[in-house]
Amino acid sequence: MKFATLHDGSADGTLVLVARDGRSALPVPQIAATLIDAMARWEDVRAPLEACYRDLNEAQVEGAIAFDPRRCMAPLPRAPQWLDASAFLNHGRLMEEAFKTPPIPHFDTVPVMYQGASDDFLGPHQDVPLCSESEGIDFEGEFAVMVGPVAMGASPEQAQQAVRLVLQLNDWSLRALGPHEMKTGFGFLQAKPSTAFAPIAVTPDELGEAWRDGRVQMRLQVQWNGVDFGQPHGGEMNFSFGELIAHAAHSRRLTAGCIIGSGTVSNVARAAGSACIAERRVIEKIDLGEIRTGFMRFGDEVRMQAHYADGREGPFGILQQRVVRAP
Repeated sequence: MKFATLHDGSADGTLVLVARDGRSALPVPQIAATLIDAMARWEDVRAPLEACYRDLNEAQVEGAIAFDPRRCMAPLPRAPQWLDASAFLNHGRLMEEAFKTPPIPHFDTVPVMYQGASDDFLGPHQDVPLCSESEGIDFEGEFAVMVGPVAMGASPEQAQQAVRLVLQLNDWSLRALGPHEMKTGFGFLQAKPSTAFAPIAVTPDELGEAWRDGRVQMRLQVQWNGVDFGQPHGGEMNFSFGELIAHAAHSRRLTAGCIIGSGTVSNVARAAGSACIAERRVIEKIDLGEIRTGFMRFGDEVRMQAHYADGREGPFGILQQRVVRAP
C-alpha cells in the first residue's frame, strides 16, 4: 500500500491511500482518519485498507480524487519518536580521514544514533525557513522505516518484522552548530532543524526486490539547484533496519509510529556522488587538498527522488524544497 497525508488545517492532516500509478488518491476516514491512527490500530485496519487499495488500483471505488503531491504534509506530520542513525559507515570514515579525528568506539559493530525532534516534520514541497546562511545549511538524503510496537530487547530479526512503512527523507542539518553540540555529549538540538519527508510512505511489499536484507535497494538521486549532486545506493547500508530498530529498543520499548532513519546514504565509489554537502566537502579535502564547495544559500533548492535499478522512478515521490530566511 501507498499512503500520504493531505493538508486539511489540522496538525495530523487527512490520510489517503495513493494509487500505485500515483495519479489518484482515496481518503479513508471510515477506516482511519490519520496515519498515526492507522499505525495504532494496524492489526484491525490493515485488511480493510488493503481492500480499498486494491479497489483504487482497479478504478472500482467511489470518492477517489486526483493526487497532488503539493498538497501533502509529511506522511506522518508528527511522530511519537524520530531516531536517526549513521548506518553508512563510509560517511563517518570520510569525516575521520579528512579531519584526522579519532575513530568512534565500536563504530563497525554498534550503530550510532541520535534522537531528533518529531513534533513538526516538513512536507515534500514546503519551504525550509532558517535563521542564517552562516550556520552551514546542508541537506542529507536518507531512507527510513516506520514501525509498529517493538518490545524492549527485541532481536534484529524480531525488530525487522515490526517494519510497517518505508519512507524517503531529507534530514536538514546546520553544520556550523554541530561541533559544539557533539562536544557537550548531549547530542544534536539546534544543529538539526525540522526533518522533511517525500510525500508517500509505502509498505515494504510495494518495493518488491528493492526491499531486501532490511535495506532499500534503490539509488537516491540528489540535485542541488537543478544540477546532479549524487545518486548513492541504499544497499550499501552497513547495518540493516532490523539492526537499527533493535539497537533503539535495547533498553526501552518502541511505540507504533516511531521512525528510524538510515543516516546519509553514502557509497564507497566516488562516482556515486554524495547525498549531503558535508560529504562532498571532505572528499574535496582528501582528494584535492582543499574544500571548494560552500553550503546552501537562501533561495537554493534541493530535489531528491529514489530510483529502481532499471531507472524507473521510485514509489516515494519527489522531495523538492527551497531554503528561505525565517521571518
